[in-house]
Amino acid sequence: MTEVITSPNAGFCFGVRKAIDLAVEAAKNAEKDEQGRCGIYTCGMLIHNKRVEQDLAGMGIFKVDDLSEAPAGAKIIVRSHGEPKRFYDKAEELGLELMDATCPFVKRIHDLVHSAREEGKNVIIVGDPGHPEVIGISGWCEDEAVILSSVEEAKAYAESRVDAVSETVVVSQTTMRNEVFDEIVRTIDPDGKMDIKNTICNATAERQQGCAETAKKVDAMVVIGDRASSNTKKLYEIASKYCKNTFFVENLSDLSLKEFEKYNRIGVAAGASTPDYAIKEVTSSMSEKFTDEGLTMADFMGEIEKSLRLPKGGELVTGKVHQVTDKEIIVNLGCKKDGIIPLDEISLEEGQTLTELFKEGDEIQAKVLKTDDGDGTILLSKKKLEATEHWEEINRAYENKELIDVEVIRQVNGGVIALYKEVSGFIPLSQLSDRFVEDSSEFVGQTLTVKVSRVDPRRGKAVFSHKAYLNEERQKALEKVWANINVGDIVEGTVMRFTDYGAFVDIGGIDGLLHISEISWGKLKHPKEVLEIGQKINVKILSMNEEKGKISLGLKQTIPEPWTVIDENYSVGQVVEGKVVQIKEYGCFVELEPGLDGLVHISEIKNERVADINEELSVGEKVNAKILEIDKERKRISLSIKETLNMEPAAEEADAAEEEAADEE
Repeated sequence: MTEVITSPNAGFCFGVRKAIDLAVEAAKNAEKDEQGRCGIYTCGMLIHNKRVEQDLAGMGIFKVDDLSEAPAGAKIIVRSHGEPKRFYDKAEELGLELMDATCPFVKRIHDLVHSAREEGKNVIIVGDPGHPEVIGISGWCEDEAVILSSVEEAKAYAESRVDAVSETVVVSQTTMRNEVFDEIVRTIDPDGKMDIKNTICNATAERQQGCAETAKKVDAMVVIGDRASSNTKKLYEIASKYCKNTFFVENLSDLSLKEFEKYNRIGVAAGASTPDYAIKEVTSSMSEKFTDEGLTMADFMGEIEKSLRLPKGGELVTGKVHQVTDKEIIVNLGCKKDGIIPLDEISLEEGQTLTELFKEGDEIQAKVLKTDDGDGTILLSKKKLEATEHWEEINRAYENKELIDVEVIRQVNGGVIALYKEVSGFIPLSQLSDRFVEDSSEFVGQTLTVKVSRVDPRRGKAVFSHKAYLNEERQKALEKVWANINVGDIVEGTVMRFTDYGAFVDIGGIDGLLHISEISWGKLKHPKEVLEIGQKINVKILSMNEEKGKISLGLKQTIPEPWTVIDENYSVGQVVEGKVVQIKEYGCFVELEPGLDGLVHISEIKNERVADINEELSVGEKVNAKILEIDKERKRISLSIKETLNMEPAAEEADAAEEEAADEE
């Protein structure tokens, strides 16, 4: 009989599944037009799989090759591979709403290279320069990264390198093979001086390792995935290394079942963008073709017989007490195996014992925790039965959309287990917080307020969401903020992040845009010239659009425009300090304060004739100048540097006279 073995971690990875879930949920909640379109698009393929692209089109989600092809106001799903920074800027310019499905592990690489570039460091990306993920990563470090896809390229780079090794950060495409990454790193950094960040996704590494281990012990290997998928191609390379009979298929139609009749053991691996149904199609077809149907049916009937003889987990059962000890109760359930209720599955008051409460022959009802069809027993619980009332409370909370408090008791795969009185429920990792959670262990021991998102008392299952509660609270806070602010108000905010065109400021739960032109009365090249992340500032609300959730802010409006108060601060004849900001052939402009510049004519720079101002002054230099004229109507100030030079001898004579008078005393 031919055996079909599926490699561990085959199919959708965390990032891909997150992208698909986001797309499906968005399509469900969107209204479709007559052509079946729901106003949601992907720029390029959401994931590298044509079947998934066809499925999305069936839901009304279509692909565009460039943002400019999407209609105004459309929603664009940012694919799991991620996009460069310029993509986000262009989307904002075009008025498109982004739904970011970038894999969290890819997003982390974006942050790494962006920070490195801001610190003036060099960036090396190990990966395929034509892959969307690598293009996106490079776009977060101004497209100035060195991209190495092979050891040969690494050797050429090492021989011609001119960059400072200690000022270089190395990252990897998430789907690179570990051995390739390690060899490239050894080639370019033999002394270990570079800042190496192995950003290969753990799931990728585990999938590749599982593929290798499976390929070693089978006669033939089938790798399932789209031929454009980079990580699937790498699985094929790995499988081919250990199994000479390796086949690359996109779906069931590519599979020649007759070809596999001569193999006893067949392994199956699948890329991160391969849907579960594609894997099941292939494995099921091969199982149907090669499995001994009689034996399989007999085994199947045997399992049915066992399920009839033994109660299933979660069922309520009634039996008679067969034996009672201080540690447990043995119950005759009238089937092949006895049930056992351990001491810790029975609620006792202080000082009570099992032997006092239960006697042999008593009828007892309990809930099945675990069914054992081997030599063990059936594990029962009285506590879980008593939890029926608590289930009713949870069910009411679900139906009435009420909140409950739960205690997180332990971490499990994909989330945590939380306890509501005697009832345990599951909180998925994605529902633990309104931020990305990488390690759920930080929540163990905490009491969280949650909404019940799913409940099935009969099967003993409940799913909670702390994120839903946080989102509700945030929405309430946002509504409160919107209700209490108006255009023209001056409010306190916190600088959260910068862009080339301004800064985003949190004004109490809502981020407003402080455009670079509204920061200072003077000219700025970047917001960080006058602002810092985390800085508290007072800003004026310039415009509001609650429907789009957008607020425009102004900082310069909180202080007077310099020309409106010029008489209060400046007068003709006054000597002021300023900074040279511009040099022309006829003179230079000196900034007295942001938004207020004065002209020093070339004839007013020195007592002697000046042929080239650049020989006398430089941009950024601080100078003293005398105000010769203030023209408020034309908003012009005439300054003189040489007038301050003429004053210096008189000042020196005054100082000498004071010293002489002091000596005479």
